[in-house]
Amino acid sequence: MRLPLVFAAILLVAGCTSAQPGLGPEINVPAQVSTIQDAVDVAQEGATIVVSPGVYEESVRVRTKGLTIRGARRGSVIIDGEVKRENGIEVAAPDVSVQNLTVRNHTANGVLISEQRGFRVSYVTASNNARHGIHASASQNGVIEQSYASGSADSGFSVSRCKPCDVVVRGNVAERNAVGYEGTNASGRMFVLGNRFSGNRVGLTSAAERQEDVALVGNLVSDNDEALSPARADGAFGLGMRILSSTKNLVSHNLITANPGVGLAPSSSQDRLESNVIVGNGQDVRYDDVPQKKSKAPRGIPFNQVAAPPLQPEMPADPLPDRAPDVEKYLVPSEDLFDDRAAVRT
Repeated sequence: MRLPLVFAAILLVAGCTSAQPGLGPEINVPAQVSTIQDAVDVAQEGATIVVSPGVYEESVRVRTKGLTIRGARRGSVIIDGEVKRENGIEVAAPDVSVQNLTVRNHTANGVLISEQRGFRVSYVTASNNARHGIHASASQNGVIEQSYASGSADSGFSVSRCKPCDVVVRGNVAERNAVGYEGTNASGRMFVLGNRFSGNRVGLTSAAERQEDVALVGNLVSDNDEALSPARADGAFGLGMRILSSTKNLVSHNLITANPGVGLAPSSSQDRLESNVIVGNGQDVRYDDVPQKKSKAPRGIPFNQVAAPPLQPEMPADPLPDRAPDVEKYLVPSEDLFDDRAAVRT
């Protein structure tokens, strides 16, 4: 009797194996594998996971080097945390790219890059996440580009704990967040270029124990007095750009306007302030060691009640640009920079 049973078991295993789809360098979800996490778990190094439109109620953790996760349509490939899962996508492997999809309703971050090198986040919409929309923590040599963040109770875009960073944040839109962009202990070849930080409670903050070699160039920082956004813990409101504990940074070719508090609040005369247009703010420039009155900020609203984002552009079929920052090409932007991607207009 033992021989037939063993033979049957072999047939059963063989049958299961033959039923598995052939997984090559491109894996399609859900056509081949039912969830994004399952696809990530079976993917080999360097594979591309292409996700078809749908709402994916899951949290994805990437542990395999060199993967690309790409949505077929940015606005309709949605990783939804349902306000009960922590992160939409957590990248815990080097050289990973996340592209052309939406992450929403997570209790921490939409996309978290954690202690990695060589990351890229392109054409991602991050909305209604309790901490950050897209956050690179203790990570280096990366790009966050052409993305959108709203409804973040900490910041839409965040880079923290890197020196040198070798990180480029470019061409993004942040609105209806507590803070549009937040750099925390992020120094050394750190580039924030050509972004729109408008319609938040605070536009941009950059702070470190000793911060240097940060370039804030070509950004629109305006109208940061949005009441229908999550409240900031310290109550800050109406502030355009604040730079703390910094030396030898470049603040150049930014348009900082219509912020009812302070437009630009640097902390050091050693920073290079060049060719900025700073007009129409409650106070255009104030060095941050000057005593200030605490702003009377509106209460704010829960992160999951912030209005849904407008439709965002799809990632083009052409190859993405080189990772190099190319600082020289960024001039003072116009007040309608990325108006077509924004719900809060200047």
